[in-house]
Amino acid sequence: MRHLLLLVTSLLAVWGCKDSGSTNAGDGATNAVYYWRTELRLNDTERQFLEDHNINKMYCRYFDVVMSNGEPVPNATLRFNDTLPQGITVVPVVYITEDVMHNPHEGLAHKLVERIVQMNETNGITGVNEIQIDCDYTARSRKQYYDFLTAVANSCVPSVASDRRSSASLFTLHFSLLSTTIRLHQLRMPAPPADYGVLMMYNTGDPRNFEQRNPILDIRDVDPYLRYLRGYKLPLAVAYPVYRWQRNIFGVNVEHTVEADEILKVKDAVERQRPELRNTILTYHLDRDNINHYNPETYEAIYHH
Repeated sequence: MRHLLLLVTSLLAVWGCKDSGSTNAGDGATNAVYYWRTELRLNDTERQFLEDHNINKMYCRYFDVVMSNGEPVPNATLRFNDTLPQGITVVPVVYITEDVMHNPHEGLAHKLVERIVQMNETNGITGVNEIQIDCDYTARSRKQYYDFLTAVANSCVPSVASDRRSSASLFTLHFSLLSTTIRLHQLRMPAPPADYGVLMMYNTGDPRNFEQRNPILDIRDVDPYLRYLRGYKLPLAVAYPVYRWQRNIFGVNVEHTVEADEILKVKDAVERQRPELRNTILTYHLDRDNINHYNPETYEAIYHH
């Protein structure tokens, strides 16, 4: 039995967060949402939305990693106070601030994977086979971030010697996919070592620029990056914004929303460059107010494959 366990664990360790039999965002049609609150609790409107639009995957922000007193620490951890409808796969997402990636932090990747596993086991979250890392990395932090992603992949399965739990629980530590978020400016860089990326088609403008037309999404801000999209060497999915955002401009609160026509215009533009981007579609993020801001026909058009 011990020899069998060693063999199985060794095979999983070789696979890490990869699985040659399971590719990524390009396979089949997937309707998904981001969940970006600190408490998992769904109201009736949100549950009905998931059902009406055949949502089968939810990318849940589990926690952030921020710098504190010179060390990376978890922050804003998700509290599970509800259960998800059957048929929805959970993808844990960890947001890492860019300054964390300015320096290497030994053991951080392993701690991150272990924390996700512990949260899943504590809250009865099963069927999880993917981790997503979200980081607005720059040219300065890119290499460190890519090394970190590799370390996360290698940390998906612990060694038998360091794990004292039952052999059955070893399988809960295996994640077959590692994804990462991709911002528009990152399309100009080499692709990260991940199975696929989610292209964040929001926050396309600079919120610090008071003359910015709409910092959430504007086709004129997207256009300069479209030429990088076709040749980008990473499978991609796309996330579109359905949220409102307020900023204070010279003492005046200005609310920004994105018109449905603008979202669909951008969706058409990116799918012309890469038709497979219509396969896996996300919206950011699941919230009753966001749902009520658009009519059902708009969501049907966004999720149209």
